[in-house]
Order: sequence, then structure tokens, then C-alpha cells
Amino acid sequence: MPIASFFRLNSPIDRGVEQCSRTPGAILLDVRSPEEYRAGHIPASQNLPLPVIDYASISLPDKHTPIFVYCHSGVRSARAVESLLEQGYTAVKNIGGIAVYSGALEAG
Repeated sequence: MPIASFFRLNSPIDRGVEQCSRTPGAILLDVRSPEEYRAGHIPASQNLPLPVIDYASISLPDKHTPIFVYCHSGVRSARAVESLLEQGYTAVKNIGGIAVYSGALEAG
């Protein structure tokens, strides 16, 4: 197996999506723009763009729900996690960027 394939299959986002799928009640949160989300996102994820993350409580009312956050490269998701923690969310994890995700994506 080429080394690039090895790292892609063992990326933080791959591990994070797997962990999310094994965590009861967890939410997989995509903080990219709606256009990026429609172009291709991880199945079962919810879209809450970073510019509106301050209004997370509208769509994510339970602040103890496990939330796994991703974006394109991991930069916006890191900012989103910081904001969510400041808002009182207690179980938030940055799983990085979809750019290195090895699983299937869905559009729409």
C-alpha cells in the first residue's frame, strides 16, 4: 500500500467519523458553507456553517450531546469547536478536514 493511502485511511476524520457512528446520540457537524455541503458531504452529517455557529443552540439545543465537527481542512472546525465550547457545549471534538476523508460522500 502506498504511504499516502496509509495516511489517508488512518486520518483523524476517518477515525472521528467511525467514533461518531459508535457514540449513541452523537451529531456529525459540517461547518463548511451550504454550497460546499451540497457539493459533497459525509452521509448523516448536519450542516451548520461557521459564520452562524453562534446560533448553534437553535439546532443543537442539548449542550451535552456529543458533537464531532469537520470542515474542509480542519481550520474552520477548530474555530467552531472553540466557539461551541465557549457557548457551553461539553462534548465537542474537532475531527479535521473532509479533504482527506476516505469514505463515501453524498451530494445535495
